[in-house]
Amino acid sequence: MLKCCAVPNADATSTATYPQPSTPQAVVMGPTAASLFLVVTIDPRPESATAVRSLCPDLANLLRAVGFRDTAAKLTCVMSFGSAAWDRLFGEPRPAELHPFHEISAGSRHAVSTPGDVLFHIRAERTDLCFELATQIMAALGDSITVEDEVHAFRYFDNRDLLGFVDGTENPVDNEALEAALVGDNDPAFAGGSYVIVQKYLHDLTGWNALQTEAQERIIGRSKVSDIELDDTVKPTSAHNALTTIVEDGVEKKIFRANGIFGRPGQTEFGTYFIGYARSPRTIEQMLQNMFVGLPPGNYDRILDFSRAVTGSLFFAPPASFLDSVTPTGTAATASAPAPGSSQTGSSPDAPRAIDGSLGIGSLKGESRDE
Repeated sequence: MLKCCAVPNADATSTATYPQPSTPQAVVMGPTAASLFLVVTIDPRPESATAVRSLCPDLANLLRAVGFRDTAAKLTCVMSFGSAAWDRLFGEPRPAELHPFHEISAGSRHAVSTPGDVLFHIRAERTDLCFELATQIMAALGDSITVEDEVHAFRYFDNRDLLGFVDGTENPVDNEALEAALVGDNDPAFAGGSYVIVQKYLHDLTGWNALQTEAQERIIGRSKVSDIELDDTVKPTSAHNALTTIVEDGVEKKIFRANGIFGRPGQTEFGTYFIGYARSPRTIEQMLQNMFVGLPPGNYDRILDFSRAVTGSLFFAPPASFLDSVTPTGTAATASAPAPGSSQTGSSPDAPRAIDGSLGIGSLKGESRDE
């Protein structure tokens, strides 16, 4: 079903309105062998904003060109924008809950807020494809941006983190995943988008590995070997999975995690790149509040005795159809929206076509610019 949305022009005096299908980016997908996270800030020059807007519709072409080398490798990229960057690039309207990351400080625990205008979350079964796509993105943006953080992540054994526990066990699947990750009627103008919070955590593995396995399990709330959740009769209320379970009106609020594992043994650097997608940032923000401050205050997540957050940013990933309609000046593309059932634009060959609970298959572009 088509709806009328506006892609504003930050450099013009009017806003263009056009029909746009809510085609999500490739937010919801299973774990991959490799992932790459790029957080950049945009140079103050006006031409820098133009360069970033120009990349928005071209991202699908870059993805197609790189991903075609091995379609089985499932190359995807989600492009997201911070609050200040959204205002500068697109103006009004804006996602209803987009704001700067809320810093949290409690005792020695600190969820820092760090710079970030644009986030590129790249995933594939091959590291070289992630690397190549990031290289092409950087070439397209040139000196219009500054890289604030770059993390190359990998699959660790059977999807475990460096603490030794399976990561992402509680992720919703299928329709439940779409419901958890994608904006719907809570902000109809941006239906199909997703709020994204990222944090890079560095681990004290020496301290962590000095703990007995039973102590580690009580901190996480799961069995280390079997990945089975501990019974509530033995699981502490400060367990990680207890504090990050958010229930409102008797209903558990889910998010979709796509964490990356990274490290440099020679530098004794070991970490987890947390990335959570949600229909509302409030769910993740409440999780972080519970972890860092505690529920009740003081009953904090003991994993933070061994893990330190060194970055923190909040972004919004608009629908792929929004990106495809952006022009260098921010004005909506004049081409008519695709008819129902036709090929859609997206930042993944596997991106869902609409928020209808389905996981449809769509092409990157309805029309190739190379032909």
